[in-house]
Amino acid sequence: MKETWRFIDSGNCSPYYNMALDEALLEWHSKGEIPPTIRFYGWDPATLSIGYFQKAEKEIDLEKVKELGLGFVRRPTGGRGVLHEHELTYSVIVTEEHPNMPNTVTEAYRVISEGILEGFRSLGLEAYFAVPRTEEERNSLKNPRSSVCFDAPSWYELVVEGRKVAGSAQTRQKGVILQHGSILLDLDEDKLFSVFKYTNDRVKERMQRAFRKKAVAMNDIANRSIGIDEAKEAFYKGFMKGLDINLEPYTLSAEEEAYVQEIAKSKYASDEWNFRR
Repeated sequence: MKETWRFIDSGNCSPYYNMALDEALLEWHSKGEIPPTIRFYGWDPATLSIGYFQKAEKEIDLEKVKELGLGFVRRPTGGRGVLHEHELTYSVIVTEEHPNMPNTVTEAYRVISEGILEGFRSLGLEAYFAVPRTEEERNSLKNPRSSVCFDAPSWYELVVEGRKVAGSAQTRQKGVILQHGSILLDLDEDKLFSVFKYTNDRVKERMQRAFRKKAVAMNDIANRSIGIDEAKEAFYKGFMKGLDINLEPYTLSAEEEAYVQEIAKSKYASDEWNFRR
């Protein structure tokens, strides 16, 4: 018998709501109130999210973020800056005790990402996991030079034709794994690079050139245009196949909804959270 997990498609939400719902799902799952859950979502407005440990003022051009009308939020997960615009964002919430979840972050990451791998394959893209081969590659993972998330394939990052197509981050709290990430449909590279601070233009150009070699959006390599609905369908099936589960769609109750709105307002919309480093 396949296990049934919950599936939520929240559509496009505010950056604060998006992070709050991921946190609420983690909490509810830790208390045993809900089964493991997979969620798909988008961003309104398009948003720059930064990793838990990043220094907002130091690394981000906040004026530019405002000028472009972008949302801005700090994630509860590590990693670097991500521009959420033309993408399908996913999150997976599952207890560390789950029989199919390995103990190490890296291995659990690989297991969860099987779902994404299958999604890419069903769209006709030959995706595979990148494993750092050389000592140098392994060391560069420990000490990333750039603030931009898609800049470095880390352990078991998903790549197509040698370039990164999905970026994910993971946190573990209250005995629960929360992994969320971006699956890029399209990418406005100039916009992405305009919101980070660089010591000078030369450095910025060099970073952007290097980035182009390492990261790519789905529609730049698919020989056709993949829309959000087709992507959702593919990754929905991909997660069922990759994790060997059934998914049951779920809509939040009014009470759950109110709880999430409260976290969004009190925590993720606050300057104290977003600029505290």
